Formats: sequence, structure tokens, C-alpha cells
Amino acid sequence: MLKKILSAVCCLAVIFALFSGCGAKSAAPALEDGIYEAKFNTDSTMFHVNETYDDKGILTVKDGKMTLHVTLASTSIQNLFIGTAEKAQKKGAQLIDHTVETVKYKDGTTDEANAFDIPVPYLDKEFDCAIIGKKGKWYDHKVSVTEVTPYEEKTSEVPADGEYTAEVTLTGGSGKASVTSPAKIVVKDGKCTATVVWSSSHYERMTVGGENYEPVTLEGGSTFEIPVELDTDMQIMALTTAMSKPHDVEYTLRFDSSTLK
Repeated sequence: MLKKILSAVCCLAVIFALFSGCGAKSAAPALEDGIYEAKFNTDSTMFHVNETYDDKGILTVKDGKMTLHVTLASTSIQNLFIGTAEKAQKKGAQLIDHTVETVKYKDGTTDEANAFDIPVPYLDKEFDCAIIGKKGKWYDHKVSVTEVTPYEEKTSEVPADGEYTAEVTLTGGSGKASVTSPAKIVVKDGKCTATVVWSSSHYERMTVGGENYEPVTLEGGSTFEIPVELDTDMQIMALTTAMSKPHDVEYTLRFDSSTLK
């Protein structure tokens, strides 16, 4: 009897060890919260990342949840759904809407493309992703997220000291204001300063990087000299007196290094 009991205990111990070992091998380390770069793989030549991004997107991990921001090839795809096309059409399905981004190609031309923030259930393994285009028909696809690496923001090289001009774009606000483009750029000791001329003379202050700047003149439009970074979406504030009372308005400035002259 004692031998049978000991034999049974040994068997249970072996079984427990086997299951414990299997569980340990299947556990994969989770990514730490942070920002990464990752490859977005699809099964279609019509559904893929825009060519300017080398099939990659920006993977954000927050509180253990992963979201991949990808910019697609065009504005054709309107919504995504993590799951099958059949489930996407059911009541209460949570569709992923798009945003529109401006894409700049290597030849200097620009175009608009739809971008999506895609929840990622897991890495290195295919999952269902349904899409719907402008014609209103859903399609099933398989996608995966692989080749995750730490994200390194790409910065452009500062040109040699001297005076230049560069194309500048302004977004934000009501859309009524504009700035003169190209803008004058002065590079000294490796730092860039731009002369920003507004279409209105009602701007009395600009805030850049937490620092306030006063206009050098209000003739022909409010003119400021501010520090800038090339090829960067610079979040700035501009105080306007064109309204019933002074009001700070948020804008984004971007100076294009490829247009430097």
C-alpha cells in the first residue's frame, strides 16, 4: 500500500512539474510603457503602410496596452475593426476612425493619407483586422506587428551658419491666419532663428518653448524673431487682440529643411 501511495505522489509531482514548465516557457515578457517603432505587416498590396514610412508605425505602450499609429497609402480606407468583417457590421461594434495626415515624398511632393491608431492585442502573431472603404464594403484581412525597436526621433541636420529661406506651414487656430512663406532663417552657432511675419498686425506676443517673444514690428503684419527647429511640428501660442479681448491661440509651425536656399 505504501509503495502505491508513494508511486502516486511521484506521478503527481512529475505531472505538476511538466505543466509548470510548459507555463513558464509560454510566458512572454511584456513591453515596458514607452514609445517604440514597429513593422505593420498586412496580407494585401491595397492595405499597407505609406511608402515613406518603410512599412513601420509608432507603437505606444501605456499601462500595458499597445496602440500602433500607422499612416496608410491613401485616403481610400475609412474605418478599421479589430476582428472579422462579419463582427464589424454588428450593432455596437467599435470601429476605428481615421485622421488625415500630410505625407511628404522623397521627390518633395506632398499628398494626404489616412492614419489610424490600432489597438494591438499581441506581437509577432497574426490577428484579424477588417477594413471598409469609400464604397461601404467590408473586407477581411490578417495583420501582425513585429520588429519592435526603441523609438528614436529623427532630427534634421542643422545647416552651416548663414542666412537662408525655408518654406513654413502654419496649422491650427480658426484657419484664417497665415504666415509669410518662405521665411527668413538665420543660423548662428548651430542654432536657427526664423523671422515669422503674420498676415495680421493684431498678434502682440508669441510663446515658443515656454518663452515669450515680442514683435519687432507691427507694420505689414506682426513680425517676430523666434528660435526654431527644422522639420519639427513646433507647438506655439500667439496672443491676438483681434477679438473682443486678448486671446492666446494655439498653432503649429513647421519649417521644411528640404526647401532651404
